[in-house]
Amino acid sequence: MKMGKVLAFGIAGALLTSGTAASAADFSYTGSLPTANTVQLFTFTVGTASTVTLRSYSYAGGTNAAGQVIARGGFDPILALFDGSGLLIGENDDGGSNVPADSATGNRYDVFLSQLLGPGNYTVSVAAYSNFAVGPNLSNGFQGTGSFGNRTNQWAFDILNVNGATQVGAVPEPGTWALMLIGFGAVGASLRRRRRVSAVPAFSN
Repeated sequence: MKMGKVLAFGIAGALLTSGTAASAADFSYTGSLPTANTVQLFTFTVGTASTVTLRSYSYAGGTNAAGQVIARGGFDPILALFDGSGLLIGENDDGGSNVPADSATGNRYDVFLSQLLGPGNYTVSVAAYSNFAVGPNLSNGFQGTGSFGNRTNQWAFDILNVNGATQVGAVPEPGTWALMLIGFGAVGASLRRRRRVSAVPAFSN
């Protein structure tokens, strides 16, 4: 049986200065991955230090934060969370008791990550198992080992308790990823495009 993988790297590098905080809100997204190695990216902003929850509904289905009923049957997802400089903060494969079991397989393969984050900008990726982030930085890319198995290519993902969130274009190829990083600052206001010595994120192959 596949075991869930959770990495925690701390949030020291994730704390950024912030201005006046807007009210926190929940954001729900749905979509599909065109290929098993495509990585779907999202950016979000935290106004004041708070616990942010990231979770999917596509494997076992359920009702998302927007009240939309999501059908079961989507692929086994994994997520990776990066700070504003691209440093990998955490990664989650299986949500365990925090997510429901699939009615057909009995597996709890939806993702769930709840973490205290400081004010600043963040990026989170959703990919198909086992396309894990290479780390330690977003620019390092992803393993390129994703598979839908006998599941669909559908995903449903919530970003909870943040001040703003944006779905960024999906990234299918390493070359495309490099081009995306060049223009990444246009999507996430304060996201840095330049790699730092102590900061490095991940991408999909």
